[in-house]
Amino acid sequence: MTGVTVITESALLAEYCSGWQDAEYVTVDTEFMREKTYWPILCLIQVGGPDESVVIDPLAEGIDLQPLYDLLINPNVLKVFHAARQDVELFHHLTGHVPAPLFDTQLAAMVCGFGDSVGYEKLAARLANAQIDKTLRFTDWARRPLTDRQILYAVADVSHLRPIYDKLCAQLEDNGRRAWIDEEMKILTSPATYENPPEEAWRRIKVRNGKPRYLAILREVCAWREKEAQRRDVPRNRIVREEALTEIAAHAPSTVDELARVRAISQKLAEGSMGTAILKAVAHALTLDRNCYPTLPERMEKPVGLAPLMDLLKVMLKLRCEQTGVAQKLVATIGGLERFATGDQDSPLLSGWRRELFGDLALALTEGRVALTVLNDQICIIPQDEEAAKLAAPPRRAKRPRRRAGRNKQAAAEESSTN
Repeated sequence: MTGVTVITESALLAEYCSGWQDAEYVTVDTEFMREKTYWPILCLIQVGGPDESVVIDPLAEGIDLQPLYDLLINPNVLKVFHAARQDVELFHHLTGHVPAPLFDTQLAAMVCGFGDSVGYEKLAARLANAQIDKTLRFTDWARRPLTDRQILYAVADVSHLRPIYDKLCAQLEDNGRRAWIDEEMKILTSPATYENPPEEAWRRIKVRNGKPRYLAILREVCAWREKEAQRRDVPRNRIVREEALTEIAAHAPSTVDELARVRAISQKLAEGSMGTAILKAVAHALTLDRNCYPTLPERMEKPVGLAPLMDLLKVMLKLRCEQTGVAQKLVATIGGLERFATGDQDSPLLSGWRRELFGDLALALTEGRVALTVLNDQICIIPQDEEAAKLAAPPRRAKRPRRRAGRNKQAAAEESSTN
């Protein structure tokens, strides 16, 4: 026996959820599978409350999850996740709502000196003195009955999340970066983040052909595939593979025989109902007014000198992130830096905490108000005026909490078992 409560009945779930309605926060995690489906199959939900962490079995016969769904949107209870994106997307699909308010410990750790996309096991070891066994990461969560090892593994994902959250919050208050995380949470809790209209599915496909007619056909057949995959609840490639879609868009087949000549489209598929639907999508695209054709973003000619400027920006970004302990990946991607370097006024580096941390300094570099040099084997920022000097001053670096002295494996194990 694990000693962990596994909730399989509606009444018990309602009782727990009622008690959590008064909690300051709860920790939440899920286990799901989607290898053979379009929509993820929710297999397990773990919730850590103030007094106990439990496992909820959503596959239990007759269980009503509504009390939990109500808790997830209770504005008075903070929901704490680690790497929340997929969990939130799942709940948004199931309920039409996004859990809120929300706190993501992975994002918080990325502004507190733990590096890019820090894993839960690293935070558990560092902040909760707990060792997470990840050997069950790819276990079959849909199979019943669950083993004791599965249950202990699952509950550990929320029990240790409580001390992780508490310590990260303390550090955010100390380094004054809580507002930064609040900015990121607005994006994470926006329903628009999780809405993927079928008409936009074509944008996920890398294309070299920018002709409007080609793009119009590609948009229609991709939208059909997306809707069909959703309807049948199977992965997109189980319907039609991506390379077949680009071939269809290129050749614009109008008959079954022409469709069957497309690579990866069999004669049987072309003659069946799916072949009929594909031809209908192609025909619809060709009836559209050209003003309705999609277009690719205009490719701007990269100005002379962009590459050297990008090199300087990369060096300055790395330097600033090392100085502050903020994950470089969270501040800007290479594409984001390029947008900024080409003068894009909508660059994320020109708003919010990113501007405070790096954007204004990057602007000063492009305006010639700061320079980079090497002193004592270290890259340094040299300001050219008083205002630039304020921007160039090394900001306070995030300090990670240290483990308490004198701890050993047995003490850590005892603390882990009580969470």
